[in-house]
Amino acid sequence: MNKQQILDYLKENDIKHIKFAFADIDGILRGKVIHTQKFTDGLEQGYGFCDVVFGWDNTDNCYDNVTVTGWHTGYPDKQCRIDLSTFRTIPWQNNIPFFLGDFSGEGNETIPCPRTLLKTIAKQCEDMGYHPEFAQEFEWFNFKETPQSLNQKSFSNLEPLTPGMFGYSILRPSQQSDFYFDLVNLLEQFGIPIEGLHTETGPGVYEAAIIHDHVLAAADKAALFKNAVKEIAAKHGITATFMAKWNEALPGCSGHVHQSLWDKDNITNLFYQEGAEHKMSDLMKHYLAGQLYCLPHIVPMYAPTINSYKRLVEGAWAPTTITWGIDNRTTAFRVLNSSPAYTRLETRIPGSDTNPYLALAAALASGLYGIKHKLPLTIPPVVGNGYADKGNGSIAGNLYEAATTMASSSVAKELFGDTFTEHFSRTRLWEWRQFAKQVTDWELKRYFEII
Repeated sequence: MNKQQILDYLKENDIKHIKFAFADIDGILRGKVIHTQKFTDGLEQGYGFCDVVFGWDNTDNCYDNVTVTGWHTGYPDKQCRIDLSTFRTIPWQNNIPFFLGDFSGEGNETIPCPRTLLKTIAKQCEDMGYHPEFAQEFEWFNFKETPQSLNQKSFSNLEPLTPGMFGYSILRPSQQSDFYFDLVNLLEQFGIPIEGLHTETGPGVYEAAIIHDHVLAAADKAALFKNAVKEIAAKHGITATFMAKWNEALPGCSGHVHQSLWDKDNITNLFYQEGAEHKMSDLMKHYLAGQLYCLPHIVPMYAPTINSYKRLVEGAWAPTTITWGIDNRTTAFRVLNSSPAYTRLETRIPGSDTNPYLALAAALASGLYGIKHKLPLTIPPVVGNGYADKGNGSIAGNLYEAATTMASSSVAKELFGDTFTEHFSRTRLWEWRQFAKQVTDWELKRYFEII
């Protein structure tokens, strides 16, 4: 719908309120419900929103190491602008109209808005003559718990939705069919069509692949997907978690990014070339070379939390080395080349805990870096075990190492700009500091009595 059609829809249906949200630096949706009059009045100038949402962490604790906002600025309002093209209604909330927004536009140049960053990189791609087609897929665990029971149990001895290791089982979803089909049907109605939904190996774990779209729309759908799954689950007395690794003994949860570049009319897949080695065009080789080269500089964009690195361990279906291969699930980058329509690159580093806007921005920006610099694909594909191939280096082992590297990286600053790179790196170093000062259960069990 265009602007007038949306206004007509609100009037004809006597709608008094709309809901809007945007993604913060962690990918958490922050938003409000506002009256339609306020919505109409703010369509041109935006809606004032306290910029503390980019000055605090996921527990609402204010950073003390960032400059874009803070006590030193007084936490002023910044103008959030709604993107009318994101209009949809929420079927599980009485079909209230919903919009996504961001902090693009005049006066917001210093705001480290993830959606704005992705819009900037997507435009760079389009200016180069390419259409970026992307999708993100997610694994997540479901529990028969509520926010109250989680806190009462101190997040221990939790009851999974279903017991046992039932990967690709058609039995387990049928035993939770109300929840399962609510996910499929309500997400479709919400404008997030699911290509496939199935159980993964682990108690109560599901995996969903979202149908591909333009990179910005794909990120919008991914960010909304994570929040929508939580809301739909709550209606069934279920808590869904997108932690990368909630239990050391169980597999982690991925957020793999699938991508390809097409011609500007989105007709021809420019990654595919019949007769070429591995059916990979030179463009795809440059793109992949860029991702391989940039990876060490931008790991926190793919692995943003302390917990992310518990997933990136050998033999746990997540990569640990800077490698690529043809349909090889042990490498960081997996090339799929079965046909012109489906030839693509899968970036396998991201976990389900990623901010979709930042994960997709990192993938696209680093791929374009390879194209701009015409980087040759000098690293051969791994045949066999990618964990054992450490010749091109390994992925950072913890958030401190990854964030420190990114903070000083000229490559990261070229990709994302000085302001964003500095702010994001500092938020990750803040996260490390919060973890480092904690006394964990592991420490108590290991040292309390014997030391």
